[in-house]
Amino acid sequence: MKKLRVLLVDDEIMIREGFKRLFDWEAHDCAVVSEAADGMEALAQIDTLRPDIVIMDINIPIMNGLKVIQLSRIKHPGTAFVIVSGYDDFSYCREALRLQITDYILKPVNYEEFGACIDNLKISLFERRVAAAAPEKQEERTISGITKFLQAHLAEEISLSVLAEQFHLNPQYISQLFKSEIGVNFLAYLTNIRMEKAKKLLLSTSLSITEIAQQCGYGDYRVFTKVFKKTEGSTPSQYRRDFLEDTGAAAR
Repeated sequence: MKKLRVLLVDDEIMIREGFKRLFDWEAHDCAVVSEAADGMEALAQIDTLRPDIVIMDINIPIMNGLKVIQLSRIKHPGTAFVIVSGYDDFSYCREALRLQITDYILKPVNYEEFGACIDNLKISLFERRVAAAAPEKQEERTISGITKFLQAHLAEEISLSVLAEQFHLNPQYISQLFKSEIGVNFLAYLTNIRMEKAKKLLLSTSLSITEIAQQCGYGDYRVFTKVFKKTEGSTPSQYRRDFLEDTGAAAR
């Protein structure tokens, strides 16, 4: 997998230096190609460099980050944006979600959580490439067949051994395939798609936590709750409750 090109946008040089020095971009198959300190500079850099990922603060001079994203979306719909901000405000979050950002991270940055965000982003970019490929091309790619199988069997117990038997491949080869084609290991990918399904079920259904856990492949709801809290920062129940409170506040 080729390295993803990253643009850092923040008016505080210490924040940009922190990202460059404290986060292991190499380990996540990424490279910081440039920086910008204000909105106009960010727009110019995005046009010139066409980065895969833009790490963007909201409160930057000349033009705020949300406006930069809105304008960039017109010419560069494939660019992924991650907002890193000191504003824990529902109106900002709602506008950011409307602009289809990848994630919204609060300062000070937890770099372990940020690493998980980058890995999830790589999964998203991979799935976008697969969706855009011609149908006959998709079927030729082993990794596409494997990921489609995972999506269709999330409620079941899945392991590398199960996949090896299903696709008549060596488990170690499948493991290497995930790392080379998607940029994350098998378990990270499986956990990601299970958590994405869990979030959709939490927000769009009235199913119990136990029922959602089972539909996402967790026979024990306590294990599901532990994994969900580690990846999302809150328990499934709290995640659902926060959403209902936020939508209620927005309606008022």
